[in-house]
Amino acid sequence: MLWWIVACLIAFFIKGLCGFANSMVFGTILSFTENNITISPVELLVGYPSNVIISYRERKSINWKLCIPLALLVVAGSILGIMFLKNVDTSTIKRVFGIVIVLTGLEMLLRELHPVTIKESKVLSTIVAVMAGFLCGLYGIGTLLGAYVSRVTKDTSSFKANMCTIFLLENAFRIVLYIVWGIITLDTLKRTLLLYPFMFIGLFIGIQCSKVLDDKIAKRLVIVLLIVSGAMLI
Repeated sequence: MLWWIVACLIAFFIKGLCGFANSMVFGTILSFTENNITISPVELLVGYPSNVIISYRERKSINWKLCIPLALLVVAGSILGIMFLKNVDTSTIKRVFGIVIVLTGLEMLLRELHPVTIKESKVLSTIVAVMAGFLCGLYGIGTLLGAYVSRVTKDTSSFKANMCTIFLLENAFRIVLYIVWGIITLDTLKRTLLLYPFMFIGLFIGIQCSKVLDDKIAKRLVIVLLIVSGAMLI
């Protein structure tokens, strides 16, 4: 249980700081001793209140025209991802997505160092959202979605608000599917309850640190986390 606690504290510190990447950190730390089928439902239930808290704190920056379509597309991708999680060996898929995320993160880093104006693409948003949903359903990881939302939001507050709102909508749907398909068990619920205090501690510290973090530094930290998360998937 010690590693679960350590993973929870670190993951939700990052969540409070950047608004995402908690799933990546949580899953990476525990993947050496646990299977995805065990990690994903616990992280989903532990992380749901954190999305509620951050979405409420940053509610003035929520763009519903961005969040609702992306959330629906992510939900569609999640259905396929959950089916794979329960029935298929996904190691090859994990590596492919890892490569995509690393390349996306590197492109974002270059664009951050040499800024250009990016016009939102509906085709790109559709493809990325469905792929992100697949990844969410499979591993509970939203890094690909983070890559896109980072491109179309102006600052850290807006990024956190919209990411967490999309996660909030998608997570609610995924919780129902996990219950229906028997992925969430009594043991999952017990472990989740034990981890809640550590989630709130990590989240609180992360949010307090984010208040003094320069916006540009925060955005580059998000990009670095994307690249690292892709490398971890590979």
